[in-house]
Amino acid sequence: MSESDKYPAESGRRRFVKGVVGGATLAGVGVLGTTSINATTNASGAGGGSTQAYAIENVAGPAPRGMPQIPIEIDDEGYIRGVWPEVQTVEQNGVEVQLAQTQLGGTTYSSEWFQYCGVESYEGLDPTYESDNYFRSGSAPPYAWQQESKSEGDRFNISDFDDYETWGNGIGEAGIGKPAAGNWRSQDAEDVIPVQMIRSERIEEAAQNNEWLNASTSQGVIAWLNKCTHFCCVPGYKTTGSSATFGGANAVYCQCHQSVYDPFSVVQTLFVARPRPE
Repeated sequence: MSESDKYPAESGRRRFVKGVVGGATLAGVGVLGTTSINATTNASGAGGGSTQAYAIENVAGPAPRGMPQIPIEIDDEGYIRGVWPEVQTVEQNGVEVQLAQTQLGGTTYSSEWFQYCGVESYEGLDPTYESDNYFRSGSAPPYAWQQESKSEGDRFNISDFDDYETWGNGIGEAGIGKPAAGNWRSQDAEDVIPVQMIRSERIEEAAQNNEWLNASTSQGVIAWLNKCTHFCCVPGYKTTGSSATFGGANAVYCQCHQSVYDPFSVVQTLFVARPRPE
């Protein structure tokens, strides 16, 4: 089996070789191609179409691309929130639509990054949805530390990650990053936007020499929309021991179909965002 094979040998499928933090390779347009997909996704709705985003890289399994990064900021009290772009009215395909969009770290950051897997219909993705944008703990967090210290709806503080240089839970290698799972822009909304974050020395180091990571992360904290780009399952970082079988012990692993994502490898990805329903 060659190095370019896409899937881990243990799965009997094919794999491809992963990239590095700050890579600029464009990938993941999809098997149908940009032109044919655009024809079906731009017929109605707000926004959508060919979109370039930063994502944590898909390094194994059937997922067509990485999961989009959510830029973060930390307030004066240490609470962590996702950056939501300014709401603008733009013209797309001759139609004026509202879009949350801004320039950040030398790139165009847009709400269209998250318009896939049905999330485009979630109330929280409406550009004008009122939210304080803080990441909040869910009702059934997968980590013992979070179960013990957080109630549903609690915000995350940078102090929650004080032991990030040593944290481990018996899965993979300890000390490479401390995770949390929660939701974003979902208070009083019917649908919950799932997010995951990690605080890691690797991210701190990478951000020193990378314009995008310097602007989109803080104190080693990186976050992403936690929806697998294959069949929209919710993956996890160090949440299942079986991840080691498919090379995901130190990565984000989706146990539905064995897709693996590297949270320490951030790349640009090109995909076709779905329009938000009108």
